[in-house]
Amino acid sequence: MILYNVTCNVEKSMAKEWLEWMLQSHIPEVMETGCFQSYKVFKLLTQADDDEGVNYVIQYTTNSIDEYERYQKDFGPLLRQKTLERYGESVLAFRSLLKEVV
Repeated sequence: MILYNVTCNVEKSMAKEWLEWMLQSHIPEVMETGCFQSYKVFKLLTQADDDEGVNYVIQYTTNSIDEYERYQKDFGPLLRQKTLERYGESVLAFRSLLKEVV
């Protein structure tokens, strides 16, 4: 199993609206690509002292690196651009890719 992990730092003033948009619009668009089998959304409970935003983690699972690469090539750039156009610098994202070993 491959896990595509997206950690987002969202300005507090728009965290509620951003989360609603993610759940109602963005995540469904990602899932409609057919590249991922499931997803989970988490809110980080631990915060750095200088962290003024709210942190969320979205984890998408796929069975193969090929499906992840297809997402990155065919769908990722457009979906990231939509988020950037809507939220600009108010949402910062860090992406990582993990492989299940046990």
